[in-house]
Amino acid sequence: MVKKLLLFFVLVFGAYPLLAQSKTVTGTVTDATDGSPLPGVNVLVQGTTTGSQTDFDGNYSIEAESGNVLVFSFLGMKTQSVTVGASNTINVSMQEDAEQLGEVVVTALGIKREEKTLTYAQQTVRADELTATRDPNFMNSISGKAAGVEIKKSSSGAGGSTRIVLRGNKSLSGDSSPLFVIDGIPMANNKGGQPGMWGGVDSGDGLSAINPDDIESISILKGSNAAVLYGSQGANGVVVITTKAGKSGKTTVSLNSGYTFEHYLELPDLQFKYGANGNAKESWSTTPGDYQSSYVEEFFQTGHNFNNTVTISGGNDKTTAYFSYGNITASGITPENKYQKNNFTFKQSTKMFNDKVTVTSSVLMAMEETKNRLPAGYYLNPLTGLYMFPRQRNFYDFKNNYEVFDNDRNLFAQNWFVVDHHQSNPYWIVNKQPKTDESKRIIGSLSLDYEISEKLKLQVRGNYDYAVKEFEQQHAATSNSTNVHPKGAWDYRKYDDQLVYTDAILSYDTDLSDSFSLNGVLGASYQKTVYGDGVSVGTGTIGLLYPNEFNFQNLPTNVQVSSTYDGSVIKQGAFANLQLGFKEMLFLDLSGRNDWASTLALTGNDSYFYPSVGITGILSEMFTMPEAVSFGKLRASYTQVGNEVPFNRINPQNTIAGNGGVNRNTVKPFLDAKPEIITSLEFGADWRFFQNRLGLDITYYSLTSKDQFIQVPLLQSESEGGFTTKFINAGEITNKGWEITLSATPVQTDDFQWVTAFNFTNNTNEIVDIGPDDDKVINLGSSEGYQSKLVEGGAFNDLYVLKFLRNDQGQILFDAGKPLRTPTTELVGNLDPDWTLGWNNNFSYKRFTLGMQINGKFGGNVFSQTESMLDGAGVSQRTADARDAGGVTVNGVDQTSGAAITTVDAETWFRAIGDRNGVGEAYVYDRTNIRVNQLSLGYNIDVSKLGLPISAASLSFIGNNLFYIYKDAPFDPELAMSTNQNAQGLDNFNLPSTGTYGFNLKVTF
Repeated sequence: MVKKLLLFFVLVFGAYPLLAQSKTVTGTVTDATDGSPLPGVNVLVQGTTTGSQTDFDGNYSIEAESGNVLVFSFLGMKTQSVTVGASNTINVSMQEDAEQLGEVVVTALGIKREEKTLTYAQQTVRADELTATRDPNFMNSISGKAAGVEIKKSSSGAGGSTRIVLRGNKSLSGDSSPLFVIDGIPMANNKGGQPGMWGGVDSGDGLSAINPDDIESISILKGSNAAVLYGSQGANGVVVITTKAGKSGKTTVSLNSGYTFEHYLELPDLQFKYGANGNAKESWSTTPGDYQSSYVEEFFQTGHNFNNTVTISGGNDKTTAYFSYGNITASGITPENKYQKNNFTFKQSTKMFNDKVTVTSSVLMAMEETKNRLPAGYYLNPLTGLYMFPRQRNFYDFKNNYEVFDNDRNLFAQNWFVVDHHQSNPYWIVNKQPKTDESKRIIGSLSLDYEISEKLKLQVRGNYDYAVKEFEQQHAATSNSTNVHPKGAWDYRKYDDQLVYTDAILSYDTDLSDSFSLNGVLGASYQKTVYGDGVSVGTGTIGLLYPNEFNFQNLPTNVQVSSTYDGSVIKQGAFANLQLGFKEMLFLDLSGRNDWASTLALTGNDSYFYPSVGITGILSEMFTMPEAVSFGKLRASYTQVGNEVPFNRINPQNTIAGNGGVNRNTVKPFLDAKPEIITSLEFGADWRFFQNRLGLDITYYSLTSKDQFIQVPLLQSESEGGFTTKFINAGEITNKGWEITLSATPVQTDDFQWVTAFNFTNNTNEIVDIGPDDDKVINLGSSEGYQSKLVEGGAFNDLYVLKFLRNDQGQILFDAGKPLRTPTTELVGNLDPDWTLGWNNNFSYKRFTLGMQINGKFGGNVFSQTESMLDGAGVSQRTADARDAGGVTVNGVDQTSGAAITTVDAETWFRAIGDRNGVGEAYVYDRTNIRVNQLSLGYNIDVSKLGLPISAASLSFIGNNLFYIYKDAPFDPELAMSTNQNAQGLDNFNLPSTGTYGFNLKVTF
């Protein structure tokens, strides 16, 4: 089938270029200044992986075809492109560009700017860095590649959501996620449901719909200074995704195919030596035995990930086109877990009217289906029963017979040894409580660029982003009675997400004189988003009319089919940017935007303006620098950005209750609401040395977020009309930090090159003010013994747990032989790391390449409810070791008698500190971890000797999250149970962290 498809592409897009004969092209590359030869110049056939380098005398040799474009690049020189003609010799003279000041990057609204002119920090991640190791969600590949970016991957597996935060959390009750933009146009990234302490499943996000093979580059605009032109939605930074486009010249067909195994990295440290006493559900016997131990590992299987993309690119001077089809098929590490995604992308660009008008259109389609994505938390989670199963019982009796026929009810019933609120037969859950997530999405855009004159250009764009999402879980009769009626239960939701966007941008670029340059942008935009518009039903413990019939006709009359609506926001904006340059050494950047937000209607504050000012000075142009200094730049910027309140905060209405009644709104209308204001101050420096062989980029930022929306109780004198609470503008959060990138090319010879980069991040968060009530607490997630909450004077992600009650000497206090705990949770640390470091390395030797990334998080704390529960049930290895040792050694004292206590019976100790609502202090771990995050070893095949119509081919060994160099916690602290702002740093029967390894083949025709 693949061969037929390739043959079809060849026939449609022109076979004759593919069959062109390759030849050996040679030449010499010299320095235009003095004519000296340039060794180590990279020579690449454009659009392929075929490459070469010049030797010590500047000579090179490469296999190419007539019509191919050779790209010559070298640090400190301007890149040149030359088309191969009839001659077999091409000599090139390269112009000096020591500072590489002409490098163009993509900024806000898709506007391209020379990097030297930017007054704020931004980092670009190239396409090859995103696809090198084939992670299904491309944002996970960015971790460690850019400073100031915090990325946490969901524990739910392929297609799961990702949490991204740039420069810390900024909102007490809102979202701190950045805006995601495709080719200058905002995209919807609405997250579905997220698990919590008591259960639930990650429902994914919008990012997984994008095919990484379609991405040309990603620019990360970290602060509001960089993103002010996007308005309030860019207040938390912007991730700008630029997709690939067709290139003029011969048609190229590329096939990128990867396969990886997936395996768990580690499981909890469990014991299989001691079973239960009698028919108890906990394994607290003190009589050792030889019990089954392999069933836990056998539950987890080897996952398989297939990732294939075929792309076609071509065109002429007037029209170019790009098409791709991508497919990911994955099976997870748990039974019956499947993921399937199909991507179709088409993009074309046509020049008309003497090349004055360019029309560009694109369509992106994605279809995703996930089956049996594993939940987290206590309930309906197969891992609770798997880990806590009493050791003396025969697990295989329940595995092989997870259902038994009930003659009285004429149906198959769950077979499990106990009726327990958080335990079920693991194989019953994965087989008889199936869950399916489906998403169908299309993003269509149209852009018209009109070159009015050489200096004046007009761009008009429109975009429609539409997704249909459907979630269903069927719970067979006799599932866990805590959550499911004896006749079964049905959870179903189907809804639409929509985003409509259009803008018009007028740009003017000119030299005012020999000394001054001017670049101006004036524009307006309109955007409407509608999230969660659909229906849902959840029968829960109310049940069904007839067992195991999962449809609307089988709903009891007291089960409501609810309309869902997560909100709609209309935002209109007018914006302007003016950049003045002086002698290509000093640049002043002024921006302003005015927004009109529908969620602030009725307040009189629905129109709000905010400014930005920045300055950049290129010191290496102003002053004579030492020879070692290639480039030196200082920059500073100041910005204010407004952020509107969420949907339905100003004038909330009554709603229909599940029993058919009315839920009366008790929140007073927020008619004096003001937009939240984020003020950002940023300073930076960019220095490069030794002809760009060494680079140092340093940024310091200070962010202050004020006038947040906080819910407070009404005073007795204010309560009227049934209102009990109201929202106010209050609160202040600050984030201050450093971002440092150190890049270098330590070795560069004819055959060997080593490029390395360090990305360092430090962020300090402080909740300066939480409103008029200094004792107010905002709970971000809590359970028995654990709480993440916001308090004045604290920080986001502060961790509170129940602690041991101690005397002044630090001894644990006991009563009746049991350790005592504090009556309330107390602060023990913060979930955020003190600093992070990503170390990226790329080596090339002749046709071999090696890429390796090591990521480290240093400091911070995490908490494990899993370990607490395993201890309480007597199934952890700790509890077995304690029984073997005759008890647990402690430093304690009886609070009544004052007698010293040095040893405690294992069961007494672990039942007291573990289980539910135990002493959380015992289960707080250091977040510090260092791991080999990515590895790729590749070989560029010499296709000239194959006699095939192939212009380039490469084969790579690839791996993600391969192993830990150092880790303290008994689980992966970088894996998120939830990717919203709740329950961060929490492990509660999460799916184990996984690593992948395999191969990737890329062939270009």
